[in-house]
Amino acid sequence: MIKVKNLSRSYKNGENEVRALETVNVEIHKGEFVAIMGPSGSGKSTFMNILGCLDRPTGGSYVLDGVETSSLDERELSFIRNRKIGFVFQTFNLLPKLTAQRNVELPMLYAGLSGQERAQKARTALEWVGLTGRMNHRPNEMSGGQRQRVAIARALVNEPAIFLADEPTGNLDTRSGEEIMAIFQRLNREGATVLMVTHEREIAEHAGRIIHFRDGIMVRDEQVTSPVDAAGCLDRLRGKGVSAI
Repeated sequence: MIKVKNLSRSYKNGENEVRALETVNVEIHKGEFVAIMGPSGSGKSTFMNILGCLDRPTGGSYVLDGVETSSLDERELSFIRNRKIGFVFQTFNLLPKLTAQRNVELPMLYAGLSGQERAQKARTALEWVGLTGRMNHRPNEMSGGQRQRVAIARALVNEPAIFLADEPTGNLDTRSGEEIMAIFQRLNREGATVLMVTHEREIAEHAGRIIHFRDGIMVRDEQVTSPVDAAGCLDRLRGKGVSAI
């Protein structure tokens, strides 16, 4: 699914060159759930931006789903972002004046679907994330966990090859965070490839693999032998009377 070879990214800071990534080599196979960890400034966000075709490397190769991205122009990269990648952000990035359904329909505007098709697919996606009764609510009428569910529904409507999640539980309480991780684990069980940036070890352990960055270098790549079961965590939280906000 993803093959990165000798990937590097540097920036100019006045007369100085800042190397955000240096000689990164990694392969991620279809159906994996991978967490990316590292301290601030370690390069993990830069790496995620390149994987999402939001930034270009200054050296090396990035192949996504069999396509060498370095040879693509902006129009082709935009197509890949819309059709092959589902983005989920810490701050949800929902349009405040649109309902949940209309927010989920947005990626399909560029895919040439009719209004009826967009509405049906959006409703199906919202049902999938458990928001059947919230389709006509606006973001300010929903909790943080519900807003993140809308964001996930928006990410999955075009059936992307890969999901990229940047700190998806960072603004959520414990139970809402586990609910979101349960959705990602379900997506992964059904065949989706998921990459998630997080600074929380307990969240990273929901994945099957953790890649660690430090100072722009990939320093460790570990398998998680027994990933945390989010559904089991939710059952225990319910037993303690912990509710989502």
